[in-house]
Amino acid sequence: MTTRSTKGLWARLAITCATTALLTACASLGPQLPMASADETNLQSVFPRIRTLASNGDVEFLSSREVARRLQTTLGERPLTVLAISSGGASGAFGAGALVGSTRQGSRPDFTVVTGVSVGALLAPLAFLGAAADSRMTAIFTTGETDGLLQPRLLGAVFGSSIYSSKPLQRLIEHYADDTVIAAVAAEAAKGRLLLVGTTDFATGEPAIWDLGSVALHGGTDAKRLFQTLLLASASVPGMLPPVLVRFRCGGRTREEAHVDGGVTLPFFVAPAPEDLPRSTAGEPQRTLVRVIIDGPLRHTSRRSRANVFSILSRSLSAGLSQVTRAKLESTVDALRAHDISIDYAAIPTSYPLTGAFDFHAGAQRSLFEYAATCAETGRLWVSVRADNSVPVGAGAPVSGEVTCPADDAFIGRLAALAN
Repeated sequence: MTTRSTKGLWARLAITCATTALLTACASLGPQLPMASADETNLQSVFPRIRTLASNGDVEFLSSREVARRLQTTLGERPLTVLAISSGGASGAFGAGALVGSTRQGSRPDFTVVTGVSVGALLAPLAFLGAAADSRMTAIFTTGETDGLLQPRLLGAVFGSSIYSSKPLQRLIEHYADDTVIAAVAAEAAKGRLLLVGTTDFATGEPAIWDLGSVALHGGTDAKRLFQTLLLASASVPGMLPPVLVRFRCGGRTREEAHVDGGVTLPFFVAPAPEDLPRSTAGEPQRTLVRVIIDGPLRHTSRRSRANVFSILSRSLSAGLSQVTRAKLESTVDALRAHDISIDYAAIPTSYPLTGAFDFHAGAQRSLFEYAATCAETGRLWVSVRADNSVPVGAGAPVSGEVTCPADDAFIGRLAALAN
Protein backbone atom coordinates (compact mmCIF):
# COMPACT_ATOMS: atom_id res chain seq x y z
CA MET A 1 0.00 0.00 0.00
CA THR A 2 1.27 3.51 -0.86
CA THR A 3 1.88 5.74 2.18
CA ARG A 4 1.01 9.46 2.40
CA SER A 5 4.72 10.43 2.44
CA THR A 6 5.33 8.38 -0.71
CA LYS A 7 2.40 10.09 -2.43
CA GLY A 8 3.87 13.46 -1.46
CA LEU A 9 7.25 12.48 -2.88
CA TRP A 10 5.72 11.42 -6.20
CA ALA A 11 3.69 14.61 -6.35
CA ARG A 12 6.82 16.75 -5.89
CA LEU A 13 8.67 14.73 -8.53
CA ALA A 14 5.77 15.17 -10.97
CA ILE A 15 5.74 18.94 -10.41
CA THR A 16 9.51 19.12 -10.86
CA CYS A 17 9.40 17.13 -14.11
CA ALA A 18 6.51 19.21 -15.46
CA THR A 19 8.27 22.46 -14.61
CA THR A 20 11.50 21.28 -16.24
CA ALA A 21 9.64 20.25 -19.39
CA LEU A 22 7.81 23.58 -19.46
CA LEU A 23 11.02 25.59 -19.10
CA THR A 24 12.71 23.51 -21.81
CA ALA A 25 9.80 24.09 -24.17
CA CYS A 26 9.77 27.80 -23.38
CA ALA A 27 13.40 28.14 -24.40
CA SER A 28 12.19 28.34 -28.02
CA LEU A 29 9.47 30.91 -27.28
CA GLY A 30 9.68 34.69 -27.41
CA PRO A 31 10.50 37.02 -30.31
CA GLN A 32 13.88 36.78 -31.97
CA LEU A 33 16.26 39.61 -31.12
CA PRO A 34 18.06 41.58 -33.86
CA MET A 35 21.31 40.27 -35.33
CA ALA A 36 24.37 42.45 -35.94
CA SER A 37 25.28 43.22 -39.55
CA ALA A 38 28.68 42.26 -40.95
CA ASP A 39 29.96 45.85 -40.99
CA GLU A 40 28.99 46.34 -37.33
CA THR A 41 30.91 43.22 -36.34
CA ASN A 42 33.93 44.32 -38.35
CA LEU A 43 34.02 47.63 -36.46
CA GLN A 44 35.00 45.89 -33.23
CA SER A 45 38.55 46.48 -31.98
CA VAL A 46 40.62 46.09 -28.81
CA PHE A 47 39.12 49.34 -27.49
CA PRO A 48 35.46 49.66 -28.54
CA ARG A 49 34.81 52.43 -31.02
CA ILE A 50 32.80 55.27 -29.53
CA ARG A 51 29.37 55.79 -31.04
CA THR A 52 28.90 59.53 -31.49
CA LEU A 53 25.80 61.22 -32.91
CA ALA A 54 26.80 63.61 -35.70
CA SER A 55 24.98 66.84 -36.53
CA ASN A 56 23.11 65.08 -39.39
CA GLY A 57 21.57 62.62 -36.91
CA ASP A 58 23.69 59.63 -37.98
CA VAL A 59 25.81 57.63 -35.54
CA GLU A 60 29.52 57.67 -36.32
CA PHE A 61 32.00 55.11 -34.96
CA LEU A 62 35.10 56.95 -33.71
CA SER A 63 38.38 55.45 -32.54
CA SER A 64 39.83 56.27 -29.13
CA ARG A 65 42.67 58.12 -30.87
CA GLU A 66 40.27 60.33 -32.83
CA VAL A 67 38.27 61.15 -29.68
CA ALA A 68 41.51 62.01 -27.86
CA ARG A 69 42.59 64.27 -30.74
CA ARG A 70 39.30 66.17 -30.58
CA LEU A 71 39.61 66.55 -26.81
CA GLN A 72 43.17 67.84 -27.17
CA THR A 73 42.01 70.46 -29.66
CA THR A 74 39.29 71.61 -27.28
CA LEU A 75 41.43 71.63 -24.12
CA GLY A 76 44.63 73.14 -25.44
CA GLU A 77 47.01 73.26 -22.46
CA ARG A 78 44.32 72.82 -19.82
CA PRO A 79 44.44 69.62 -17.71
CA LEU A 80 42.21 66.65 -18.52
CA THR A 81 40.19 64.98 -15.75
CA VAL A 82 38.40 61.67 -16.26
CA LEU A 83 35.80 60.09 -13.96
CA ALA A 84 34.84 56.44 -14.47
CA ILE A 85 31.92 54.96 -12.50
CA SER A 86 31.57 51.18 -12.39
CA SER A 87 28.66 48.78 -12.41
CA GLY A 88 27.44 47.46 -9.06
CA GLY A 89 23.66 47.12 -8.78
CA ALA A 90 22.33 48.46 -5.49
CA SER A 91 25.83 49.62 -4.54
CA GLY A 92 25.38 52.61 -6.83
CA ALA A 93 24.43 54.48 -3.67
CA PHE A 94 28.14 54.41 -2.80
CA GLY A 95 29.11 56.27 -5.98
CA ALA A 96 26.37 58.83 -5.48
CA GLY A 97 27.41 59.51 -1.89
CA ALA A 98 31.07 59.72 -2.92
CA LEU A 99 30.29 62.44 -5.47
CA VAL A 100 28.02 64.47 -3.21
CA GLY A 101 30.51 64.21 -0.34
CA SER A 102 33.33 65.34 -2.65
CA THR A 103 31.29 68.42 -3.53
CA ARG A 104 30.82 69.22 0.16
CA GLN A 105 34.54 68.80 0.80
CA GLY A 106 35.43 71.04 -2.15
CA SER A 107 37.63 68.47 -3.90
CA ARG A 108 35.42 67.64 -6.87
CA PRO A 109 36.63 68.94 -10.24
CA ASP A 110 34.44 69.60 -13.28
CA PHE A 111 35.42 66.40 -15.04
CA THR A 112 36.27 66.72 -18.72
CA VAL A 113 35.13 63.15 -19.37
CA VAL A 114 32.59 61.12 -17.36
CA THR A 115 32.01 57.45 -18.15
CA GLY A 116 29.54 55.01 -16.61
CA VAL A 117 28.44 51.39 -16.87
CA SER A 118 25.19 49.87 -15.56
CA VAL A 119 24.27 51.73 -12.34
CA GLY A 120 27.33 53.87 -13.08
CA ALA A 121 25.64 54.89 -16.33
CA LEU A 122 22.55 55.99 -14.38
CA LEU A 123 24.77 58.17 -12.18
CA ALA A 124 26.90 59.50 -15.04
CA PRO A 125 24.59 62.27 -16.38
CA LEU A 126 24.15 63.74 -12.89
CA ALA A 127 27.87 63.36 -12.16
CA PHE A 128 28.55 65.12 -15.47
CA LEU A 129 26.49 68.14 -14.36
CA GLY A 130 28.42 68.48 -11.11
CA ALA A 131 27.14 70.15 -7.96
CA ALA A 132 24.06 71.50 -9.77
CA ALA A 133 22.65 67.95 -9.90
CA ASP A 134 23.61 66.87 -6.36
CA SER A 135 20.10 67.43 -5.01
CA ARG A 136 18.67 65.04 -7.61
CA MET A 137 21.32 62.44 -6.87
CA THR A 138 20.72 62.73 -3.14
CA ALA A 139 16.96 62.37 -3.54
CA ILE A 140 17.26 59.11 -5.50
CA PHE A 141 19.19 57.34 -2.72
CA THR A 142 17.85 58.93 0.45
CA THR A 143 14.09 59.36 -0.07
CA GLY A 144 12.99 55.84 -0.99
CA GLU A 145 12.98 56.36 -4.76
CA THR A 146 14.71 52.99 -5.24
CA ASP A 147 12.06 51.02 -3.32
CA GLY A 148 10.16 48.68 -5.62
CA LEU A 149 12.71 48.73 -8.46
CA LEU A 150 12.57 44.93 -8.68
CA GLN A 151 9.00 44.08 -9.67
CA PRO A 152 8.52 40.33 -10.37
CA ARG A 153 6.86 39.40 -13.66
CA LEU A 154 5.31 36.15 -12.33
CA LEU A 155 4.39 34.11 -15.44
CA GLY A 156 6.37 36.59 -17.51
CA ALA A 157 9.49 35.20 -15.85
CA VAL A 158 8.75 31.83 -17.49
CA PHE A 159 7.34 32.92 -20.84
CA GLY A 160 9.19 36.24 -21.16
CA SER A 161 12.80 37.41 -21.26
CA SER A 162 13.40 38.35 -17.62
CA ILE A 163 12.48 37.71 -14.00
CA TYR A 164 11.66 41.36 -13.31
CA SER A 165 9.88 44.11 -15.20
CA SER A 166 11.89 47.08 -16.46
CA LYS A 167 8.96 49.48 -15.94
CA PRO A 168 9.97 50.74 -12.45
CA LEU A 169 13.52 51.50 -13.58
CA GLN A 170 12.24 53.08 -16.77
CA ARG A 171 9.98 55.39 -14.75
CA LEU A 172 12.89 56.37 -12.49
CA ILE A 173 15.06 57.20 -15.52
CA GLU A 174 12.29 59.22 -17.14
CA HIS A 175 11.81 61.21 -13.94
CA TYR A 176 15.45 62.13 -13.40
CA ALA A 177 16.83 62.17 -16.97
CA ASP A 178 14.20 64.69 -18.03
CA ASP A 179 14.22 67.59 -20.51
CA THR A 180 16.04 69.85 -18.02
CA VAL A 181 18.89 67.39 -17.47
CA ILE A 182 19.23 66.59 -21.17
CA ALA A 183 19.36 70.31 -22.06
CA ALA A 184 22.04 70.86 -19.41
CA VAL A 185 24.06 67.90 -20.75
CA ALA A 186 23.80 69.35 -24.27
CA ALA A 187 25.13 72.70 -23.04
CA GLU A 188 28.17 71.03 -21.47
CA ALA A 189 28.75 68.80 -24.50
CA ALA A 190 28.86 71.94 -26.65
CA LYS A 191 31.93 72.98 -24.62
CA GLY A 192 33.76 69.80 -25.70
CA ARG A 193 33.15 67.71 -22.56
CA LEU A 194 32.28 64.02 -22.98
CA LEU A 195 29.57 61.91 -21.32
CA LEU A 196 29.99 58.24 -22.26
CA VAL A 197 28.05 55.14 -21.20
CA GLY A 198 28.66 51.47 -21.94
CA THR A 199 26.20 48.76 -23.01
CA THR A 200 26.65 45.23 -24.34
CA ASP A 201 25.44 44.34 -27.83
CA PHE A 202 23.44 41.18 -27.18
CA ALA A 203 23.93 39.79 -30.70
CA THR A 204 27.72 40.14 -30.85
CA GLY A 205 28.49 39.93 -27.13
CA GLU A 206 30.74 42.97 -27.56
CA PRO A 207 30.82 46.20 -25.52
CA ALA A 208 29.42 49.37 -27.06
CA ILE A 209 30.29 52.89 -25.90
CA TRP A 210 27.80 55.68 -26.58
CA ASP A 211 28.42 59.43 -26.48
CA LEU A 212 25.35 60.66 -24.59
CA GLY A 213 26.53 64.26 -24.81
CA SER A 214 26.27 64.12 -28.60
CA VAL A 215 22.81 62.54 -28.32
CA ALA A 216 21.66 65.44 -26.13
CA LEU A 217 23.31 67.96 -28.47
CA HIS A 218 22.26 66.62 -31.88
CA GLY A 219 19.36 64.30 -31.14
CA GLY A 220 16.63 66.84 -31.80
CA THR A 221 13.11 65.69 -30.93
CA ASP A 222 14.33 62.11 -30.48
CA ALA A 223 17.13 63.02 -28.06
CA LYS A 224 15.19 62.19 -24.90
CA ARG A 225 13.98 58.83 -26.22
CA LEU A 226 17.46 57.66 -27.27
CA PHE A 227 19.13 59.14 -24.15
CA GLN A 228 16.75 57.34 -21.80
CA THR A 229 16.81 54.11 -23.83
CA LEU A 230 20.59 53.88 -23.61
CA LEU A 231 20.54 54.44 -19.84
CA LEU A 232 17.94 51.69 -19.47
CA ALA A 233 19.94 49.33 -21.70
CA SER A 234 23.16 49.90 -19.76
CA ALA A 235 21.48 48.91 -16.49
CA SER A 236 19.46 45.93 -17.77
CA VAL A 237 21.10 42.89 -16.18
CA PRO A 238 20.43 39.90 -18.50
CA GLY A 239 17.80 37.58 -17.07
CA MET A 240 16.94 40.09 -14.35
CA LEU A 241 15.61 42.73 -16.78
CA PRO A 242 14.74 42.28 -20.48
CA PRO A 243 17.09 43.31 -23.31
CA VAL A 244 16.44 46.81 -24.66
CA LEU A 245 15.94 47.54 -28.35
CA VAL A 246 17.99 50.53 -29.48
CA ARG A 247 17.08 52.21 -32.77
CA PHE A 248 19.41 54.69 -34.42
CA ARG A 249 20.46 55.94 -37.83
CA CYS A 250 23.81 55.01 -39.34
CA GLY A 251 24.90 55.48 -42.96
CA GLY A 252 21.54 56.99 -43.83
CA ARG A 253 19.46 54.01 -42.71
CA THR A 254 17.82 52.91 -39.47
CA ARG A 255 19.40 50.14 -37.41
CA GLU A 256 17.92 48.18 -34.56
CA GLU A 257 20.05 46.37 -31.97
CA ALA A 258 19.30 44.60 -28.69
CA HIS A 259 21.50 45.81 -25.81
CA VAL A 260 21.92 44.70 -22.21
CA ASP A 261 23.92 45.68 -19.12
CA GLY A 262 27.30 47.16 -20.00
CA GLY A 263 28.77 45.46 -16.94
CA VAL A 264 28.54 42.12 -18.75
CA THR A 265 31.60 43.10 -20.81
CA LEU A 266 33.01 46.22 -19.08
CA PRO A 267 32.93 46.64 -15.27
CA PHE A 268 34.10 50.23 -15.96
CA PHE A 269 36.14 51.99 -18.61
CA VAL A 270 38.50 54.92 -18.98
CA ALA A 271 38.12 56.86 -22.22
CA PRO A 272 40.00 57.76 -24.26
CA ALA A 273 42.21 54.68 -23.78
CA PRO A 274 45.19 55.27 -21.45
CA GLU A 275 47.68 55.21 -24.33
CA ASP A 276 45.79 58.07 -26.02
CA LEU A 277 45.52 60.36 -22.97
CA PRO A 278 47.78 63.44 -22.85
CA ARG A 279 50.97 63.00 -20.82
CA SER A 280 53.16 65.49 -18.98
CA THR A 281 56.79 66.08 -19.84
CA ALA A 282 59.51 66.39 -17.22
CA GLY A 283 59.04 69.39 -14.95
CA GLU A 284 55.47 70.12 -16.10
CA PRO A 285 52.42 69.92 -13.81
CA GLN A 286 50.14 66.90 -14.16
CA ARG A 287 48.15 67.16 -17.37
CA THR A 288 45.79 64.23 -16.73
CA LEU A 289 44.08 62.80 -13.64
CA VAL A 290 41.82 59.75 -13.68
CA ARG A 291 39.37 58.89 -10.90
CA VAL A 292 37.55 55.56 -10.69
CA ILE A 293 34.61 54.82 -8.40
CA ILE A 294 34.05 51.10 -7.86
CA ASP A 295 30.44 50.59 -6.79
CA GLY A 296 31.17 47.45 -4.82
CA PRO A 297 33.90 45.58 -2.93
CA LEU A 298 37.10 44.32 -4.54
CA ARG A 299 36.81 41.05 -2.62
CA HIS A 300 34.31 39.22 -0.43
CA THR A 301 34.72 37.76 3.03
CA SER A 302 33.15 34.46 4.05
CA ARG A 303 29.57 34.78 5.23
CA ARG A 304 26.44 32.70 5.50
CA SER A 305 23.87 32.78 2.70
CA ARG A 306 20.37 31.34 2.52
CA ALA A 307 19.79 28.40 0.16
CA ASN A 308 17.30 30.12 -2.15
CA VAL A 309 17.56 31.14 -5.80
CA PHE A 310 17.69 34.89 -5.16
CA SER A 311 20.41 34.68 -2.48
CA ILE A 312 22.53 32.31 -4.56
CA LEU A 313 22.17 34.45 -7.69
CA SER A 314 22.94 37.66 -5.82
CA ARG A 315 26.00 36.20 -4.07
CA SER A 316 27.34 34.62 -7.27
CA LEU A 317 26.96 37.80 -9.33
CA SER A 318 28.60 39.90 -6.60
CA ALA A 319 31.56 37.54 -6.28
CA GLY A 320 32.08 37.32 -10.04
CA LEU A 321 31.80 41.08 -10.46
CA SER A 322 34.36 41.69 -7.69
CA GLN A 323 36.92 39.43 -9.36
CA VAL A 324 36.44 40.94 -12.82
CA THR A 325 36.46 44.50 -11.48
CA ARG A 326 39.64 43.93 -9.47
CA ALA A 327 41.41 42.54 -12.55
CA LYS A 328 40.21 45.50 -14.61
CA LEU A 329 41.37 47.97 -11.97
CA GLU A 330 44.82 46.38 -11.79
CA SER A 331 45.25 46.48 -15.57
CA THR A 332 44.00 50.09 -15.69
CA VAL A 333 46.45 51.20 -12.98
CA ASP A 334 49.29 49.46 -14.83
CA ALA A 335 48.34 51.08 -18.14
CA LEU A 336 48.07 54.57 -16.65
CA ARG A 337 51.32 54.23 -14.71
CA ALA A 338 53.09 53.15 -17.91
CA HIS A 339 52.09 56.50 -19.41
CA ASP A 340 52.90 58.59 -16.30
CA ILE A 341 49.25 59.30 -15.52
CA SER A 342 47.93 59.54 -11.93
CA ILE A 343 44.83 57.73 -10.74
CA ASP A 344 42.61 57.97 -7.65
CA TYR A 345 40.22 55.13 -6.95
CA ALA A 346 37.70 54.13 -4.30
CA ALA A 347 35.82 50.91 -3.55
CA ILE A 348 33.62 49.62 -0.74
CA PRO A 349 35.67 47.98 2.06
CA THR A 350 34.73 44.48 3.16
CA SER A 351 34.12 45.93 6.64
CA TYR A 352 31.01 47.68 5.31
CA PRO A 353 27.94 45.47 5.91
CA LEU A 354 26.53 45.21 2.39
CA THR A 355 23.20 43.41 2.35
CA GLY A 356 23.21 42.20 -1.25
CA ALA A 357 23.75 43.24 -4.86
CA PHE A 358 20.03 43.88 -5.33
CA ASP A 359 18.99 45.38 -2.00
CA PHE A 360 17.30 48.58 -3.16
CA HIS A 361 15.36 49.15 0.07
CA ALA A 362 15.43 52.75 1.26
CA GLY A 363 17.26 52.13 4.53
CA ALA A 364 20.14 50.20 2.96
CA GLN A 365 20.49 52.76 0.16
CA ARG A 366 20.45 55.73 2.52
CA SER A 367 23.06 54.17 4.85
CA LEU A 368 25.48 53.39 2.01
CA PHE A 369 25.02 56.86 0.49
CA GLU A 370 25.71 58.60 3.82
CA TYR A 371 28.71 56.37 4.54
CA ALA A 372 30.36 57.28 1.23
CA ALA A 373 29.52 60.96 1.63
CA THR A 374 31.11 60.99 5.12
CA CYS A 375 34.29 59.33 3.85
CA ALA A 376 34.54 61.89 1.05
CA GLU A 377 33.87 64.85 3.35
CA THR A 378 36.59 63.72 5.76
CA GLY A 379 39.14 63.17 2.98
CA ARG A 380 39.17 59.37 3.43
CA LEU A 381 37.61 58.34 0.11
CA TRP A 382 40.41 58.13 -2.46
CA VAL A 383 43.37 55.78 -2.68
CA SER A 384 46.01 57.43 -4.88
CA VAL A 385 48.55 56.10 -7.35
CA ARG A 386 50.70 59.05 -8.33
CA ALA A 387 52.74 59.34 -11.51
CA ASP A 388 55.42 61.18 -9.47
CA ASN A 389 55.79 58.18 -7.07
CA SER A 390 54.48 60.12 -4.07
CA VAL A 391 53.28 58.02 -1.14
CA PRO A 392 49.56 57.09 -1.08
CA VAL A 393 47.23 58.12 1.72
CA GLY A 394 47.87 56.13 4.93
CA ALA A 395 45.56 54.43 7.38
CA GLY A 396 43.20 56.32 9.64
CA ALA A 397 40.45 55.74 12.16
CA PRO A 398 37.22 53.84 11.36
CA VAL A 399 34.38 56.06 10.16
CA SER A 400 31.93 54.33 12.53
CA GLY A 401 32.52 51.35 14.78
CA GLU A 402 34.56 48.79 12.87
CA VAL A 403 33.76 50.21 9.41
CA THR A 404 36.70 51.92 7.73
CA CYS A 405 36.76 54.29 4.78
CA PRO A 406 38.25 53.17 1.43
CA ALA A 407 41.49 55.10 1.97
CA ASP A 408 42.03 53.27 5.27
CA ASP A 409 41.37 49.73 4.02
CA ALA A 410 44.55 47.67 3.71
CA PHE A 411 43.31 45.48 0.86
CA ILE A 412 42.03 48.39 -1.25
CA GLY A 413 45.28 50.27 -0.67
CA ARG A 414 47.46 47.24 -1.50
CA LEU A 415 47.36 48.01 -5.21
CA ALA A 416 48.45 51.61 -4.61
CA ALA A 417 51.26 50.54 -2.29
CA LEU A 418 52.60 48.12 -4.90
CA ALA A 419 52.35 50.67 -7.70
CA ASN A 420 53.99 53.47 -5.75
